[in-house]
This record gives sequence, C-alpha cells and structure tokens, in this order.
Amino acid sequence: MGNTLSCCVSPGASPTLSGRGGLRGQEQRQQERIDAYRVEAELQEPEPSPGTNLQHISDREAPEDMNFESNPSDHPRASTIFLSKSQPDVREKRKSNHINHVSPGQLTKKYSSCSTIFIDDSTVSQPNLKSTIKCVTLAIYYHTKNRDSDRSIDIFDEKMHPLTREEVPVDYCKRDPEHKHIYRFVRTLFSAAQLTAECAIVTLVYLERLLTYAEIDICPSNWKRIVLGAILLASKVWDDQAVWNVDYCQILKDMTVEDMNEMERQFLELLQFNINVPASVYAKYYFDLRSLADDNNMNFPLEPLNKERAQKLEVHLITQLLRL
Repeated sequence: MGNTLSCCVSPGASPTLSGRGGLRGQEQRQQERIDAYRVEAELQEPEPSPGTNLQHISDREAPEDMNFESNPSDHPRASTIFLSKSQPDVREKRKSNHINHVSPGQLTKKYSSCSTIFIDDSTVSQPNLKSTIKCVTLAIYYHTKNRDSDRSIDIFDEKMHPLTREEVPVDYCKRDPEHKHIYRFVRTLFSAAQLTAECAIVTLVYLERLLTYAEIDICPSNWKRIVLGAILLASKVWDDQAVWNVDYCQILKDMTVEDMNEMERQFLELLQFNINVPASVYAKYYFDLRSLADDNNMNFPLEPLNKERAQKLEVHLITQLLRL
C-alpha cells in the first residue's frame, strides 16, 4: 500500500498546520500585505471628500478652452469678430472685381523688384498710427453694418446720454455711420489726447470683449459712447501718460465729468474688470487688422528700403530678440 497522509479535524475547530506553507503562514503573509498597503496609503495624498469637488488643473481649464469662439479678446486661437463681420462685404467686392477683371488696389500698389524693395514702417511693436486708426475704425464700421441685432445698454445710448448739446435726430438709431464718420471721431480723440497706435489696437480688444461679455451690439445709437469708453480705458491701461477724464471733457466740451466717470465704471463692470491683454492676443489683432486692410485695398504706406532704414530695422529686430 502506498503512503497515506490523513488529518483529523474536529467540527468545532479551525484547521492548523505548522510551517511556512500552512494556513497560519498564509494569514500572516496576507496581514503583512494589508499593513504595507495601509502604510503606502498614508504616505499618499488624502482623497478629497465628495463635498469638496476638487478637479485637476486640466479638468478646470477644459471648459474654458471650449469658449474660443465666444471670447476672441481673451484667447489667441479664437477668430476676431470684426474679421468675420467683414467677410460678406469682402466676398461681394471680390465678385465685383472678378467681373471687372481688375482690382482697385492693383492700380496703385507698389511691388518690389530686384533693384528696389518696398517696405512699410509698421511693425507689431510700432504700428503706423494713421493706418492703424483707419483699420480699427473700419473694423468698427463692419461691426455696425453687419450687426446681429440692436442690443444695447442705457449708459451707452446717445439719446439718454448725449455727447453734445445738439439735438439727437429722431431716427438716430437707424442711421448706420459711414466709415469716414467713425474715422473722424476716433482720429479727433487720438490727435487731441496724443494717443499711440498701440492704444488703438487695445481699444478694439476692449470693444470686442465688451460685446462678448455684455452680449450687446454696436449700433447707430451707441457706437460713439462704446468707442469712447474703450479709448478711455485703453489710454489709461496702455499709455504711460494716461489722459484724465477731465481732459476728455475738454475735447468733448458738452460732456460732464460725472457722465464720463459713470460710463467708465460701468464699462469696467461689464468687462468684469478684465483689462489684461496678453501679447499673443495683441499680436493676433494686429495681424488681423492687416488682413482687413488687404481685403479692403487699404495698403500700409510703402517706401523704398534704403541703407539707413535697413540699419534701423536690423537694430529694432535685435532689440526685440534680446527682450525675449
């Protein structure tokens, strides 16, 4: 007969076997693993309770990244509103030019050759003042011309808060301003207050941020006060020597300081006090304004590149690189 191993266990007792491979050894190793897990868990960060609702950074940023189209003044990858507003008119002009087989800009545009290089004096850090104001006011023109509706706020209504003592026409809310009227208004403010071209770009950023945050439109009844509020804020944030509100009252002689202060206060509240303009957003608006100029045959003034200008451009580029 072969060797037989038998184990008698009483019904009321637990089986016990001595040695490392017995049940006692298994229970000991299991308890050691549990103790090790507890020590490791204590060294790790405690899990948040259900009430705290803590999120990872990427989880918190994800919803904001979904709002690129609605917040172009905050995100560099979002398309500017004014450029999209101008596209219907640009397509219409291209159709007309295609029928006539000639573009108005082709008759006056200068082209570089082997012997002469034409270059404008406008850069992202030092834009041309006159050309930039023309582009910014053209962007405002397209905002009013191709607006979605006439949503507005009382503080910007020119009927309720007139800029001059002249009586506002009855149909003031139906007369779309022409580009030359908007340019003349903005140019007067910039010339009198001695504001820079960079300030004009920031003005457009604040203007589109206001439209997005407050969910309003630029229309005939409010465009002057909205533009004025944006210029007022941009001049204080951007320029080193900010213009006081009372100084603007010297330009717009029929406007009171109290009205100017109240408009500025409400403008800031509607912006949720977000006056930060990242460099990437500023650059996006600058280049989109240049695209707008090209679409409308508003070329920046070109001059032949001579030795002196080439040296200045080289110094400027080196200075910009050293700042990075």
